[in-house]
Amino acid sequence: SFVGRNTTVGAGAIGRGEVALVRRVSLGPGKPRTYTTTSYGAKGAMVTVQHMGEVPPLVLCAALRVAATNQDETLSSTLASHSREKITSANVTEGRDAEQMAEESKRTWWKDAVELEIELQPQRDGDPMKILPDGSGNGWWQVVKKVMQTNAKENGSGANDPEMELEEQKWVEFAMEKLVAGGTLLGAVTTVEEILERNEENLQEEQLQKPWMVRGSRTFGPADLAVWAQLSALPQWKAMKKKGTATKRVMELCDRLELAVPGLADVAKEHEEASRPKSAKKKPAPTNSAGSGGGGKVKSTGAFVDLPGAEDGKVVTRFPPEPSGYLHIGHAKAALLNNYFAEKYHGKMLVRFDDTNPSKEKDEFVDNIIEDMQTLGLKFDTITYTSDYFEQLLDLCEKMILEGKMYADDTPTERMKAERMDGIESSRRDSSVEENLEAWKKMKDGTQEGLHFCIRVKMDMKNPNKALRDPVCYRCNLLPHHRTGAKYKVYPTYDFACPLVDSIEGVTHALRSSEYKDREAQYYWMLKLMGVRKVKIWEFSRLNFVYTLLSKRKLQWFVDSGRVEGWFDPRFPTVQGITRRGLQVEALKEFILSQGSSKNINNMEWDKLWTMNKKVIDPVCPRHTAVMESGKTLIHIVDGPDQPELVSLPRHKKNPDAGTKITARTKNIWIDSEDAHTISEGEEITLMDWGNCIITCIKRNPAGEVESLEGHLNLEGSVKTTKLKLTWLPDTEELVELKLVHFGYLITKKKLEEGDNFEDFINENSRSEYIALGDPNMRAIKKGEVLQLERKGFYICDEPYQGSGKSMVLFDIPDGRQK
Repeated sequence: SFVGRNTTVGAGAIGRGEVALVRRVSLGPGKPRTYTTTSYGAKGAMVTVQHMGEVPPLVLCAALRVAATNQDETLSSTLASHSREKITSANVTEGRDAEQMAEESKRTWWKDAVELEIELQPQRDGDPMKILPDGSGNGWWQVVKKVMQTNAKENGSGANDPEMELEEQKWVEFAMEKLVAGGTLLGAVTTVEEILERNEENLQEEQLQKPWMVRGSRTFGPADLAVWAQLSALPQWKAMKKKGTATKRVMELCDRLELAVPGLADVAKEHEEASRPKSAKKKPAPTNSAGSGGGGKVKSTGAFVDLPGAEDGKVVTRFPPEPSGYLHIGHAKAALLNNYFAEKYHGKMLVRFDDTNPSKEKDEFVDNIIEDMQTLGLKFDTITYTSDYFEQLLDLCEKMILEGKMYADDTPTERMKAERMDGIESSRRDSSVEENLEAWKKMKDGTQEGLHFCIRVKMDMKNPNKALRDPVCYRCNLLPHHRTGAKYKVYPTYDFACPLVDSIEGVTHALRSSEYKDREAQYYWMLKLMGVRKVKIWEFSRLNFVYTLLSKRKLQWFVDSGRVEGWFDPRFPTVQGITRRGLQVEALKEFILSQGSSKNINNMEWDKLWTMNKKVIDPVCPRHTAVMESGKTLIHIVDGPDQPELVSLPRHKKNPDAGTKITARTKNIWIDSEDAHTISEGEEITLMDWGNCIITCIKRNPAGEVESLEGHLNLEGSVKTTKLKLTWLPDTEELVELKLVHFGYLITKKKLEEGDNFEDFINENSRSEYIALGDPNMRAIKKGEVLQLERKGFYICDEPYQGSGKSMVLFDIPDGRQK
């Protein structure tokens, strides 16, 4: 639906990190569609933007805000379909329809128009968008520069200074690459702070008042907009400001921009509101050049049984993550199963954050769990929090105390554990209602005496199922809650809160892993004591992996001890970790759903999952060539071309959508040292994507190592007759330096037994790096793109090419074969 009004340029936000240009645009589910936004004013340039996919990024909207600010008249806008013959709009000014206005604008201002074609591709949060101005160019910053031209000329920012333009481009690219969510954000913000501080020191010399990102600039430019736009889209930046860890000059820069450009603050506000959607939009997995989604066929599901008592259209499931860490692969199984059954029965899935423990929970975890759910493509109806029900839970607790169903207990923790194990009733179990209420009040007030108490519910202290031996329902905690602050001093346990909130929210089926089998009876007992609607439990098997820790407490230890980059480390079993490593969401879904309704708890091998992943990426990802830097060996081809001979080759021989690459055939070429030592003098070898070559001379050093080879081409020779088919690279200065990163498991023991201390089994060599050279075509590979280095394996780009002097970083993707 298009919403238009005869007002100044407006902007509405859709989804995380994305906004619609000029007018609020609401896109429903379905295939990506193409729309055109046209803005025009009395003096301003007409800006035509094609929306390819969903909507343009926040920064481009900010740039158009700048363009709008430079107009003498209020900009009108027309939202039109791609076909100029079928212009539709709700905007009518002075009785003229939208088509007439568009035609007038075309005749009047066409000469000065700026036409921008924007191509949006599936990407990770925070990656640079690919935007092609007029079909050329290589970055969205050029788009921003165009709409900033008027502002730059009027304010003398030095936009035509080549050095300043280079610096502008440098900081724009830095913002798009580094100012992204994760553990490196603080370091990137600190870098921006240092740049602003440097520029501030030159203010007196340059006779300027406030520092901008480009030294000597008299007004803001694309780099400043890029910093603002990237940070405005990050909940983590908001949290940093709230906690006082945001740096002074960066905050001032953002504030000055919002003052300089009317309505810019509204853009950020609308984005913030829209980033809390009622239902998550599917977020693409890491992309490759052949498009998101891969080419391998994915099985739908394994064998599933029906949910007990399920009625079509009435099933409501819920996924209740605790915001005390990022989602890991075990949580992903729970989330995907809840989503599967909700869709199977045409019902709905709820997401509820179980935020009942202020000691462990953070806004950072909430934000990243939402991001992880988007990555998984979950479709849910709404997001709620257990903390939304704190008042109801408090009232229920007090009611149950009055009814004699609960009691306050100050038995020391260790003694209480022993009594529960032995089935011994607490000495406080038969306290009077008045005594229990008095202790309850002290707990709620957070007094010193109250801190020693907890609230327990009376069940059956002699029951063989120890989960029924008067479980704890409320505890004191004086730490501030991430949502409610210091309002409460007592917090419900999951065992008490979950049954009530499930019932209130209309959940019909609560899916739980079989490790909580003993608590099933407790759950039903609690529902009965509360006197609320019954909810059915359906069990599934816990997902365990060899050499893998899924305990959030233990994963937090790795983060706190600095042994990993953060929760998104590629060695972590978190959704962000495994997708950063190169696992495609399609493969993860296939792996989980292929297990069906099995309740068997096994330690799964990672090989099966990576094998499924290979089936997804192999048919589509492009092929490139690399030679290891260490010991690389030169072959001199005596009859090779005197000048480099350029040939165009497919990036994937079976997938034309992967595009083409340019390869140079030269007189001297590089091969891997390992390959050089397998060649015999006089042997005919095949140089892949060129032809056969006969090696006539091999030079060795005194240690017998091959230093160089010489040979001549035999292009008429048959590749079928050669034993060695070798990859190679031309000896040119255009080669790209690569850092190939390989990972191992974080622990050395396949399965930790009860009583094992995981710290005794830490793998101190879980990351290794190798330097290599890659073909020049790899300069175009983007962050998150999957590729295959021929004869070396699959990789995912973690840090793209950023110019000479800095290595491109590729992470090894396992292919499922034991090594």
